[in-house]
Amino acid sequence: MKNDNLASVTQFPGKEAALRATHAARSPDECPPPGTDGAYDQLDRATHAAITNLTAGLSPAALWLAAQDWFIHLAISPGKGLALTSHILQALTSRATSTVIGPAALDEADLPEAASTASPLSQGDPRFAAAVWNQWPFSQYRDGFLEIQRWWHMATTDVSGVQAHHTQIVEFFARQWLDACSPANFVPTNPAVLETALRTGGANFIAGANHWNADLEELNRRLRGAPRVARGPFTPGNEVAITPGKVVWRNAFYELLQYAPSTPRSAREPLLIVPSWIMKYYILDLQPHNSLIRYLVGEGYTVFAISWRNPGAEFRNARLNDYLSRGLLAALAEVRKRCDDSPVHAIGYCLGGTLLAIAAAALARDGHGALLRSITLLAAQTDFGEPGELGLFIDESALAALDALMWKQGFLDGEQMAAAFQLLNARDLIWSRSMSEYLLGRRSKPSDLMAWNADTTRMPYRMHSEYLRGLFLNNDLAAGRYCVDGKPVALSDIETPMFVVGTERDHVSPWRSVYKLHLLTHNPLTFVLTSGGHNAGIVSEPGHPGRHYRCASRAADAAYRSRHVFLESAEVIDGSWWPCLSRWLHGQSSGDIDARTIGHSLADAPGTYVLEP
Repeated sequence: MKNDNLASVTQFPGKEAALRATHAARSPDECPPPGTDGAYDQLDRATHAAITNLTAGLSPAALWLAAQDWFIHLAISPGKGLALTSHILQALTSRATSTVIGPAALDEADLPEAASTASPLSQGDPRFAAAVWNQWPFSQYRDGFLEIQRWWHMATTDVSGVQAHHTQIVEFFARQWLDACSPANFVPTNPAVLETALRTGGANFIAGANHWNADLEELNRRLRGAPRVARGPFTPGNEVAITPGKVVWRNAFYELLQYAPSTPRSAREPLLIVPSWIMKYYILDLQPHNSLIRYLVGEGYTVFAISWRNPGAEFRNARLNDYLSRGLLAALAEVRKRCDDSPVHAIGYCLGGTLLAIAAAALARDGHGALLRSITLLAAQTDFGEPGELGLFIDESALAALDALMWKQGFLDGEQMAAAFQLLNARDLIWSRSMSEYLLGRRSKPSDLMAWNADTTRMPYRMHSEYLRGLFLNNDLAAGRYCVDGKPVALSDIETPMFVVGTERDHVSPWRSVYKLHLLTHNPLTFVLTSGGHNAGIVSEPGHPGRHYRCASRAADAAYRSRHVFLESAEVIDGSWWPCLSRWLHGQSSGDIDARTIGHSLADAPGTYVLEP
C-alpha cells in the first residue's frame, strides 16, 4: 500500500513491540512474487479444465479419494459394522410392528388422531411438514426414508481413521443422493401432490409442465450465451437500488456512489460500504422498506457505497491486492477528500468485509489506523479454519480442478458459483423448489431477493484463485502470512473498534467461524448474532416479523469468551439488529454537522456498472 494513495494521513500511536512480533524475522519467501505458467503447466491446466467441464466443476479425484478413505476404514471396523447392522434390525422391527398394527388391523374408532402418528424424526424437516404425511401409508414412506437417512449418517460419520475432510465429503454427497430419493420428490409417494391433483383435476401437472418448459428454454438460452431473463419486476434503478444518489467517482474496478442526505444534520464521519464482488451491491439497497443503505442515510450518515464492476476475461490477471489498492483504498481516499479528510466508518459485507479487515490491518501496520473511525463486518470471515460446508469444495484437488476451469475461461462464471451454493442447500433450493413448481404447479412468488440472487457476477481468474488458496485453503490472513505490498499483515495490529455480525444459518460464512475474530484481535469488539442466513439475516429491516438477535461487547484487551459462553449469556432480543448498529455508530462518531450535499458527479445512482450483464 503506497502512502500517496491516501490524503492527509493521520498518524496513529505506536504499539508495544510484543504486538508487532508477528512481523519480525519474516523470511523473504513468505511473500514471494506471483509465479508464471510454463508450456507444460498450460497443457496440464487445459487437460484439467476439460475434465472439470464434464464434472460440473467438481474434482472427481477428490471424490474418489474421499470414498476410498471412508470405504477402506469402514471395512476394517467390525464394531462399526455391528452397530450399523444392529440399527438396521431395530429399524426393521419397528417398521414391522407399526405395519402390523396399522389401518388393516384396527377399527376406525381405534385409529389415533393424524397428528399422533407424526414421527419425531421428521421434526424440523419442511419436506414432511404437511399433516397429510401423518396418514398411513405415507407415514410409512416418510419414516422408512428418515430411518435410511439416519443410517447413512451413522455409516458415513465417526468411522475411525478417516480424514475429517473426507468424512465431510462422503457424508455430504450421501445426503445429496438421499435427498434426491426422498418420497417427497415423487408423485405416488407424496400425499400433498396426490391431494392437489384430485382437487385440481390434474391441472397442477399441466402447470408444472409449463414451468419445466419455460425453465428448460431459459437454460438453453443461457447455454448459448444469452443474458439471464430475471423473474419478476425488480430492475436496479427502477424497483430496487433506488435510494437517491450519484456516481461521484469511477475507475476500471468500481463506481463510487454517494447518497443524498435525508436529514438536516449528519454524523461528522462519513460511512463507506464495501460489498462483496461475488454479488452486486444492491443486496444492501433493495426496495425502500428493506434497504440498509436508505436506513443508514435516514439515521443521519453521509453514506458512500462501492459498486463493483462485473469483470470479463480481460480482468483474468487482476489480483486480490488490486481490489484492495485500486478498489477499497482508492475509494477510502476519495471519500475522505470529499469529506474534509475526516476518518471514515467502514462497513464490509461478506468478501468485502474480509477485504476491509485486510485493509485495516495494512493501515494499522503502516501507522495509518486512525483513517478508519470504526469497522463493521457483516457475515465476513477472517479465519477460514472452519468454513462450514463450503469447505467441502476447497482442497488441493478441488482447487486444481477449479483453477484450471477459471484459467481456461479467464473468470469463474456467476452461475457456476451459484450452482455450488445451491448444492450446499439442495434440499430447499433444488428439491423442495422442484416439487413445488413442477409437481404442485406453484411458481415461486417473485421477490427482490430472488431477483438479486439471479443477477450473478463473475470472479477474475487470478483473484479468485488467490482468494481460495491463500485465504480458504492456507488460512494466511489468520496466520499472519497474508501480504500487502510485499509485507505480511496481522489482524492483531488493529486498534479500531469493531462491530461484527454473524447469522445463525449461514452456509457461506458460518457464525462460529466469524466469531473467531475474537481470538485474532484485542480491540473493542461488539458481536451480534442474528437470525436468518447469509443474505436474509443481513437484510433484516425493522418490522420484519420473526427476527431476533443476540449482542455482546468486549472491551479492549479483555479476556476471551468462548462462543458457547456467548450463546448462554447473551440475551435474545426480538426485532432487527439495524437499530443496534446505528446506536453503535453514533457512539463511535465525534458529533454532528450540517448534512453534506453531493458535489461533482458523473451519473445518477445506481450507475452503469451494476447494470452490466
